[in-house]
Amino acid sequence: MASSEIEIVADTQNNQNSLTTNGSAANVVEINDVFAASAYGDLEKLKKFVGKDGCSVSVPDGNGYYPLQWAALNNFPEVSQYIIQHGGNVNAVDNAQQTALHWAAVRGAIAAADVLLQNGARVEAADINGYRAVHVAAQYGQTGFLNHIMAKYGADFDTPDNEGRSPLHWAAYKGFVDTIRLLLFRDAYQGRQDREGCTPLHWAALRGNVEACTILLHAGTKQELVVKDKAGFTPAELAYDKGHRNVGFILSKAQRGGGKLCGGKFLLGNLETVGYAPILVLIIIVQAILFVNSVLLAPNFRKVTAVVGLWGWAAVSFAVGALLMLHRSGSKDPGYVKKSSGKSDDPADTEDPLLNIDLNSSSIWTGNWSQLCPTCKIIRPVRSKHCPTCKRCVEQFDHHCPWISNCVGKRNKWDFFMLVCMGTMTSLISTVVTVQRIWTDVHASPTSGSWFHHVVTKHPGAAGFLVMDTIILICVLTLTISQSSQIARNITTNELANRARYGYLRNPDGKFRNPYNHGCRKNCSDFFVNGYTEDDEIAWPTLQQATN
Repeated sequence: MASSEIEIVADTQNNQNSLTTNGSAANVVEINDVFAASAYGDLEKLKKFVGKDGCSVSVPDGNGYYPLQWAALNNFPEVSQYIIQHGGNVNAVDNAQQTALHWAAVRGAIAAADVLLQNGARVEAADINGYRAVHVAAQYGQTGFLNHIMAKYGADFDTPDNEGRSPLHWAAYKGFVDTIRLLLFRDAYQGRQDREGCTPLHWAALRGNVEACTILLHAGTKQELVVKDKAGFTPAELAYDKGHRNVGFILSKAQRGGGKLCGGKFLLGNLETVGYAPILVLIIIVQAILFVNSVLLAPNFRKVTAVVGLWGWAAVSFAVGALLMLHRSGSKDPGYVKKSSGKSDDPADTEDPLLNIDLNSSSIWTGNWSQLCPTCKIIRPVRSKHCPTCKRCVEQFDHHCPWISNCVGKRNKWDFFMLVCMGTMTSLISTVVTVQRIWTDVHASPTSGSWFHHVVTKHPGAAGFLVMDTIILICVLTLTISQSSQIARNITTNELANRARYGYLRNPDGKFRNPYNHGCRKNCSDFFVNGYTEDDEIAWPTLQQATN
């Protein structure tokens, strides 16, 4: 692979000069020809130049650029329509063989593109580099524009340019993760190799784009991980060669783990599916038995009082409850997002699903392309996430917990929270009871050595239980406090960890703000009464402004 970076040949961007998409600039900039009038969207002056002065809109300027290209670049549909009606050729090309549609793709000018395509523009027109509008849109991260021309006009999203690079190659190289999601959602081919033998994953690894590599890994297979370019590099080797050690580590780990980010073996089973749940069950049972035999009913301790016995058996009861909650949270549907059956008789459902979405609807779509799941091929709710271990999208995804061998999401978070609460109560009560039993015995029995020596020699079972129970208590208490805080704020672990990535967690100023936080009282009441919180109503009415 050549060490130099790819250079995007898009003369439209290099020749914008002082042009702006704000039409009011025409008031401060001198407009003395059809090209400037088209660029600044001054339709009245354009009509004067054409109608009164007899200027042509079908002749290029000194650089070979047409008025229609300038109008398309700055997204002036009315100006574009006027030019076409007065002789402008929608398929006219400049010196780089780029059409007005190419220029519209640079800035994602959907309205202007509609005018061009409805008047006969060729959606598959290619320039001297073989770039079509889909390539240019991918190069500049114009995801909405790319989706529009694919869904409405059937643009080929997998076509290669002269170097064999598809739009997915370009999006991966530039790190436009939303564009990558859209292309994968449309089933773009991840295994395509360009003339240098590089797949999209190679190009993402070359630039060290962690999120781009992660998305490609989740949606891909192990085959892309082992493909070598003409220089003999796999994506992981290429990442290391370019100094992107974190990306190289992720790719190498995925390659060893069978093409997924999570992998490994546990006994004779697959850790991805078995998890640590059997170990947790064993720990709870062993600790409960050890507590009963070495603390409550141990013959070398004094007889248990009624109060101590009551608390001791309460701890055992909580342990049994924890086992029940472990079973419920591990076997329950965490909130898998269901795929559409496709059997609706509504004519609207037969059209492209991404054309029927209200981009201003916060309950369904926020303009955040991360709601597209390229693996499940669904448009998921706002707070959902694809779990690479479960291979499903989960509503209100919190995290994948290997200790319950399941995801924690909308439908089982209540059960999971009860599990950690019961685990905390079990460990706390049993620790207190054990300390009380040891303390009483030490003070009641004469000893020639230290109390530590006395406990270890006289009550080794209780000492071992206490050490293990203290470790468990620290872990479950930390988890209980963390989950309680998140429930009170109606936010998930995933959202807290990735808040910089989610547009709906930012206000128009870019600062963090949770639109689903209705206050501690309502958040907690909804969670404990219903078992989950609904996302239909948002507490922050300006959510749409932050995501549009």
